[in-house]
Amino acid sequence: MEQSEKPWHSWTVQKVLDDLRSSSNGLSVSDAARRLSSHGPNELPATAGRPALLRFLAQFNNVLIYFLITAAVAAFVLGHAVDAAVIAAVVLVNAIVGFIQEGKAEKALNAIRSMIAPHALILRDGLRTKVAVRDLVPGDIVFLEAGDKVPADLRLVRARRLLIDEALLTGESVAAEKDEAIVPAEASLGDRRGMAFSGTLVAAGQATGVVVETGMNTQIGHISRLLQAVEPLSTPLLRQIDQFARRFTWVVLIGGALLFAFAVLVRGFEWVEALIAVVALAVGIVPEGLPAVITITLAIGVRRMAIRNAVIRKLPAVETLGATSVICTDKTGTLTRNEMTARRIVTQRHEVLAGGSGYAPEGKLTAAESSDDLAALGASGDVLRCGLLCNDAELELKDGRWIVNGDPMEGALIALAMKAGLNPAHARAEWPRLDEIPFDAAHRFMATLHAGPDGETVVFVKGAAEALFAMAPGSIDADFWNARIAAAGSEGERVLAFGMKRLVDKKERLDFADVADGVEFLGIVGFIDPPRPEVAEAIAQCRTAGIAVKMITGDHAATALAIARQLDLAEDPQAVTGAEIEALSDAELRKIVGRVSVFARTSPEHKLRIVRGLQANGLIVAMTGDGVNDAPSLRQADVGTAMGIKGTEASKEAAEMVLLDDNFASIVNAVSEGRTVYDNIRKVISWEIPTNGAETLAVVLAILVGFSLPMSATQILWVNLILASTLGLVLAFEPPEPGVMRRRPRSAKAPLLSPFLLWRVVVVSVLLAAAALGVFFYALNSGRDVETARTMVVNMFIVGEIFYLFNVRYLHLTSFSWQGVLGTPVVLAAIAVLVIAQLLFTYAPFMQALFETRPLTITDGVLIIAIGAGLMFLLELEKLLMRRLGWFEELKD
Repeated sequence: MEQSEKPWHSWTVQKVLDDLRSSSNGLSVSDAARRLSSHGPNELPATAGRPALLRFLAQFNNVLIYFLITAAVAAFVLGHAVDAAVIAAVVLVNAIVGFIQEGKAEKALNAIRSMIAPHALILRDGLRTKVAVRDLVPGDIVFLEAGDKVPADLRLVRARRLLIDEALLTGESVAAEKDEAIVPAEASLGDRRGMAFSGTLVAAGQATGVVVETGMNTQIGHISRLLQAVEPLSTPLLRQIDQFARRFTWVVLIGGALLFAFAVLVRGFEWVEALIAVVALAVGIVPEGLPAVITITLAIGVRRMAIRNAVIRKLPAVETLGATSVICTDKTGTLTRNEMTARRIVTQRHEVLAGGSGYAPEGKLTAAESSDDLAALGASGDVLRCGLLCNDAELELKDGRWIVNGDPMEGALIALAMKAGLNPAHARAEWPRLDEIPFDAAHRFMATLHAGPDGETVVFVKGAAEALFAMAPGSIDADFWNARIAAAGSEGERVLAFGMKRLVDKKERLDFADVADGVEFLGIVGFIDPPRPEVAEAIAQCRTAGIAVKMITGDHAATALAIARQLDLAEDPQAVTGAEIEALSDAELRKIVGRVSVFARTSPEHKLRIVRGLQANGLIVAMTGDGVNDAPSLRQADVGTAMGIKGTEASKEAAEMVLLDDNFASIVNAVSEGRTVYDNIRKVISWEIPTNGAETLAVVLAILVGFSLPMSATQILWVNLILASTLGLVLAFEPPEPGVMRRRPRSAKAPLLSPFLLWRVVVVSVLLAAAALGVFFYALNSGRDVETARTMVVNMFIVGEIFYLFNVRYLHLTSFSWQGVLGTPVVLAAIAVLVIAQLLFTYAPFMQALFETRPLTITDGVLIIAIGAGLMFLLELEKLLMRRLGWFEELKD
């Protein structure tokens, strides 16, 4: 639909509601469905990817490919049609593989994006409900709070201390103050105080608004191209590999030119034959398909992580996860179930214990130290009422299970009140809310203003005990309450304090001054949030993997330590509070941050300093967060991890990874997958470069020493073609090696070609080349013609590289195991295709004519397979010896 261009900002709220045929209770479900059909989904059209043809042609944009195409044309002109055709086939297969893999990677990332589609809290049929942002329609009533991304263009119905970051639209670096004010129709976008625009971020406060425009009709619809940037597939590792490939290509071209000159001028080769041989060598030695294979390896890792509830938003996080050495995690909902249960009410004279668990309003309230349950419950009445009314949550029975819409602790307070016999709907009707001060981390309390049934005006307050203490100076026994809070905290309980204030004068607006003093301290409620059952095992895995776990929480130190001990977070967990962090310099914090496992009563600034301190010690940090104030520390961390369920849109946008289940165990699973991805990348490099080097070494030796080439140019091209399209792809699909989480984290600064990989390049190249040349001279000395000898050499390379693949599948363990010998279905399928192709190469008459091959005997085949098995045995001994000697750090457990 076309944009309406109505001046919503200059109309009263009632006029807007009337125009949209809506009300303060929102739309009905049926009306919303009709509007969705009429207006279409609330989303911007996806940016069209590059056309398939252009994406395919881009695969040829490479210096080496240009050289190969030129060589193919030259070969054809010079009458070497077969050589030209094979070179063209190599180029084409490489382009097809790259094209297919790039498409798979893009599809994988696009599918991942859809998994973290944002949601909005709205009113439908007068009830709060959460819907996908794409399902919003004009007339919907939407609730906003700090950290949310505005889901559509809204006319604000009600706003309290609302600040919105509109830099995306206006370029203003300072968040804009918002209210319900009417402004002139000609007001500029930045001056429309009564509007909230799609895509902007709520920096502070709360609001309710009515949707006036959706999809392309929003202001951001005009600049949708800015929001539809395609996630780049490049990562630091891929850029490193691309740079390596370019430099290596030039080295090969220069070396090839020198070799060509030597072959023609010194050894007397025909220049056409020498040119074709050198071109074939260039094709064989340069790993032109390596970036494409590594891209698909990363994409496979992304998909595997998503299956395990860890969604990767930014591809570099996949490789960084493998190097993670410390995980900083929130407690509530990540280490624990985030199903709060109110367990005790403490007043000045009584203590009441609550039965039941979760949000179900089932369980008995009993006095803790006396049999007078009625007196204890009566004394707790004001606390129960305060907890019920100073509360934005709602409990709902859905599919036989009680769930909370809103804050878990507020849901637990409603369940507690219902256990005491209070009816939430009746109590809220009897005490209608007039205004509120929303909870904010800066002041750490929430206050609501109510009209009482007897005509009085009452303020109910709940929040951190320290905040309530400050509101009731001189009227409380601080020592008594601190002791009770500490006792509750030592049992793993989280504590909220409650207060009330009866106002002398009637008011309809609530200010901070109203609660600055004179508040009556009512008591405290202790909540428990039991640890997730799978977290203890995940933390044990981290300890085995050499990964430290740090709990960073806003809870009291005693509460956090109680949970840390239950989870066995450390042998002797130590806690540092935010106040203590404030007293430390960055250098002092850096010294202690490694040994402390619990950081309690922390602010977002403390989290940022903790992450920086860990990084200053050379650690790779994964950091969890869910609020808008966590965004700085998420961006600072090496792998920022947002919560998919309770996380704000601001935290998700700042993070590299999103946990769909808010579960710590999913972080550990993602680290395991990250290590597997990096292992597989190393396996790809370990296999491809040495095998290419062996072919090159055998031919170069023939030219330098002066004996017949062990393979013709077309045969060299055949080996490169058939291996690139089969075995070159399978290592990307390898499952984790046993014990992947028993190794120490790798260094994030590890070079692309590590000392171990350089060693492997030399050793494997020499062994494979020696085996091939040994077979070549054996055949010639047995009276075979050179064509038969070359056929044996080609088969020797193929068989040798099959056996070497099995060796490389396990870098840290022996490959002589049942699982190692069998291989994965992908490996076996690739080998089957390769064997069939090689049988055709050796025995099919048309292939014999194309590649000048000869049929081999069974004895020849047995000999080649035996040599291949012998190579694998030698390389397994080498692997064992290297691990025993401890020459290479990366082979150690």
